[in-house]
Amino acid sequence: MPDADSRPALVSGREISVRHGDRAILDDVDIAVHRDEIVTLIGPNGSGKTTLIRVLLGLRKPTAGRLQREDGIVIGYVPQHLQIDRTLPLTVRQFLLLGRRAPTERLRQALLEVGVPNLLTAPFHLLSGGEVRRVMLARALLRDPDLLVLDEPMANVDVAGQAELYALIQTIRRRRRCGVLLVSHDLHLVMAATDRVLCLNGHVCCSGRPDDVSQHPEYLALFGSKVGGSLAVYTHHHGHDQDVSDAPVAVEPAADRDRDASHG
Repeated sequence: MPDADSRPALVSGREISVRHGDRAILDDVDIAVHRDEIVTLIGPNGSGKTTLIRVLLGLRKPTAGRLQREDGIVIGYVPQHLQIDRTLPLTVRQFLLLGRRAPTERLRQALLEVGVPNLLTAPFHLLSGGEVRRVMLARALLRDPDLLVLDEPMANVDVAGQAELYALIQTIRRRRRCGVLLVSHDLHLVMAATDRVLCLNGHVCCSGRPDDVSQHPEYLALFGSKVGGSLAVYTHHHGHDQDVSDAPVAVEPAADRDRDASHG
């Protein structure tokens, strides 16, 4: 892969600052996400991650700085919180079609891509946490995005399910050659395929490969040395051009296990 700094970015922010009254939410932040690249944005609660995402998505204007997006870029966004009453009698198919039209076969293909091909007619309110995240990801993929923005995609997913979701995101990036911006609150589990990690706490504390960031003094000062010692970095033993989660058998058990856990 060519040097990321030498390629045009799908989206970038330079010297981004955001103030709310006298409070500085973001201060002089640089960030860029390129095609076929995964960038993980980490930081504690209140560090400005959500604000930065809103700026990059064009939902909030920065107080200072420059924002650039590739012409005609299509962004698929998976929010941290789902603003839908889960008690509504809504099927997965109806959820996928909210605000859009798509043939049934395309819906099935999207669900197959995220490893839950049999959920099309399932009641949405009966899905496990892991299944909800996968269905939300499928909905974002229906846009054929150039850039996927995933805000806390591992929320309400167990550790084993998180590893499978990280592998799935990696495979989607490889198949689609899209950029991925993944937002998290820490580095407890992160895939080695992440190209860059940015640690944010109002400003960029440090950045680099996951294993480097996990040992960086500013990261350790922010999260505590015990976190660095317990960090689990997701790794695999495949070549860069080989998908790690193509086989349905590798992802289907996660959905079944999540459902069992949610009802047990």
